[in-house]
Amino acid sequence: MREFINTSRIDPNKRLVVERVKDYNEIYEVFDTYNAATQSERCIQCGDPFCLNKCPLHNYIPQWLKAVAEKDMEFAFKLSNEPSPFPEVMGRVCPHDRLCEGDCTLNDGHGAITIGSVETFITEEGFKQGLKPEFPGITTEKKVAIIGSGPAGLSAATYLLRSGIAVTMYERSDRAGGLLTYGIPNFKLDKKIVERRVALLEEAGLKLVLNCSVGEDIDFEEISDNHDAVFIGIGATKGKHAGLSGENAPNVYAAMEYLTAIQRKNFCLEYDKQFDFKDLNVVVIGGGDTAMDCLRTAKREGAKTVTCLYRRDAQNMPGSRKEYKNAMEEGVDFAFFTSPKEMIVGEEGKVVAIKAVKTVLGTKDESGRQRMEELKGSEFQITADVVVLALGFNTEKPSFLAENGIETNEWGEIALDENHQTTTPGIYAGGDCYRGADLVVTAAYDGREAARSIVKALLG
Repeated sequence: MREFINTSRIDPNKRLVVERVKDYNEIYEVFDTYNAATQSERCIQCGDPFCLNKCPLHNYIPQWLKAVAEKDMEFAFKLSNEPSPFPEVMGRVCPHDRLCEGDCTLNDGHGAITIGSVETFITEEGFKQGLKPEFPGITTEKKVAIIGSGPAGLSAATYLLRSGIAVTMYERSDRAGGLLTYGIPNFKLDKKIVERRVALLEEAGLKLVLNCSVGEDIDFEEISDNHDAVFIGIGATKGKHAGLSGENAPNVYAAMEYLTAIQRKNFCLEYDKQFDFKDLNVVVIGGGDTAMDCLRTAKREGAKTVTCLYRRDAQNMPGSRKEYKNAMEEGVDFAFFTSPKEMIVGEEGKVVAIKAVKTVLGTKDESGRQRMEELKGSEFQITADVVVLALGFNTEKPSFLAENGIETNEWGEIALDENHQTTTPGIYAGGDCYRGADLVVTAAYDGREAARSIVKALLG
């Protein structure tokens, strides 16, 4: 260990841009054993590891880095899979530069440990060697229902099944995974990775009910009456609007609608052909990771031009620096310091351009962030054949919540106590339906902690 003086940080190899924009295969290669070990050897094994503390799951990062450096794959695999329900997913989609790697001690001049890439390697290599997460089978008479199969639901199922509790999961879509399946493109997360985890849970005893919308295809009361506890993990999938004139035109789309349609296309399923953007001028409004996903997807779909409008600069974008860099490499145009003011609608009722104004960063607000100020007389137009709004997500508020005494706050987010229990005893929740749109890793944390509370309540 502590080889950071002799060994520089390296990132995993990326496929060439000219190749990767032609398909949806993952762009990063998984580390081989040598690179994973030599990068792990750079860790200085801090007495108070900032990386572990910054990780929402509190992964045993220094410990499994040491195990990889010593080539003890079985121990590394067990350490990695203990606090995390799907580390090979986290290694691919977490914004490591804002979390564990962002707080790595070596960031001060030497370059952070490539924690995410090693995390991916551990589970992928472990699976190659025949290792599997351990489940005892269904050893109790207790039954828990999970509504939603996204990150929070899959996490809750993982820890309930580890405790021998039977789990039935209800998913309104045709496949499990939620955001992991229909919200994150294949070039970041191959769907076989998600399917493999779901298969492991089914092997452990999970009963998965697809194409089943709670409140429509089955009553919530029926579910709650037939289970000892219920976990709600329905996410936040309702796209936010910009509040601009013309944004209700038929060629203005929500980000999740677009990403879902293209993923259905990649699954060779029926999809809405209006989302074929080939040879069109595509404008995406937003600066987070979802915006990057839409921009990079449009490039792969053969759009004529792909432009991102963001009212601040690159340093202030809320998403991962890695995803911004990848989008830049793939030919996305970025219009920074640009605030859309109006969508100009043509004679056919469709948006033909966006009227925008240039901005500057001014004085700091109460949070310390610089305010965005518009420049007078800087109005201009951007041609647009289609517009995608990637401005974040609001929670949906299904009727079964209020009907069963499950309270929500002013934003429609489910109210929880310190045990992740709702205002109705025996009903728990977590993820974006509780936090608002957030990270996969925080949803996984909520699912894990809710499961632990359920286990304590049911089994003592």
